[in-house]
Amino acid sequence: MSTFARRLLAWYRRNARTFPWRGHPDSYAVWVSEIMLQQTRVETVIPYFNRWMVRFPTIKRLSEASERDILNLWEGLGYYSRVRNLHKAAKIVIEKYDGQLPRDLDALRQLPGIGRYTVGAIASMAFGMGAPTLDGNIRRVLARVFDISAPADSSSGEKALWDLAAEYLPKGKAGDYNQALMDLGATICLPKNPHCPICPVIELCEARAKGIQDQRPVLKPAKKIPHYVLAAAVIVKRGRVLLAKRPSKGLLGGLWEFPNGKVDSDPAKRLSNVLRADYQLKVRGNDALGVIHHAYSHFKVSVHVFQCEFVSMPKNQNLDWVKLGDLKNFPMGKVDRQIDQLLH
Repeated sequence: MSTFARRLLAWYRRNARTFPWRGHPDSYAVWVSEIMLQQTRVETVIPYFNRWMVRFPTIKRLSEASERDILNLWEGLGYYSRVRNLHKAAKIVIEKYDGQLPRDLDALRQLPGIGRYTVGAIASMAFGMGAPTLDGNIRRVLARVFDISAPADSSSGEKALWDLAAEYLPKGKAGDYNQALMDLGATICLPKNPHCPICPVIELCEARAKGIQDQRPVLKPAKKIPHYVLAAAVIVKRGRVLLAKRPSKGLLGGLWEFPNGKVDSDPAKRLSNVLRADYQLKVRGNDALGVIHHAYSHFKVSVHVFQCEFVSMPKNQNLDWVKLGDLKNFPMGKVDRQIDQLLH
């Protein structure tokens, strides 16, 4: 075992964080946690994980759930393609693997939503297999300790980091080693102002020795994030409000929303044209209810919300009248849930 792995594991034995999925006897729990933790802070994930395991304690229960049920429970966690893929994968596991998550790495990788990182995490943490993994925390630790100058989000940089993750993997200790790297990155080797003096591998850290730990990992310049202006309509009729269901694929797939569309300028004037073009929906009036600002991962939006009066609409399977009191049962993205709150 390398000095790096030995020191890291000794530190982990004393400082390992406690999470409801660590030490869980069911590989399904590890799988769920790893999907939830993708691009999401652990503090946010914990209550969602606990609620999920109560509602869907087994792969079979998850496979039998409706899309609305899983989206409702996931609401607020974001990146909804994760839960749709988890749902699809659960059905495949029931059909092809007798309800047991496969231990074969190639079979795991074929499941929807499971990429190279998730394969390594499940294999090492749930099955005790000698598989490396590489999340944001591990990437940062390795880039600093071994002073990787290639951009970590480039093909060459990513290859170098994966090679290091595999090279120093201690035999029989992959699960603890991978989690130790994650914990070190989350608690000591922070993105900004890392706590180097208390790091268990400070003497081995090449970037620290050169005084460039704040310059690692190297990342490509961030692209400018576009900003879009939208207009949304709140249409109430006899105690019911009109909602539209988004397509199952794509951003916020399967969620419900208030009819809306992008506008170039003057949202109040453009709203009726947008609704007619996108939904074949005719309305009148545009009493302003407010403006909601939100940032997604790759763009920002400002949504101008108006209360409108219904005139007519065609038969459209994606439009439905919903009782105001039932809105909580219809999964929505954060913007539309804020519009919902404007009605109460």
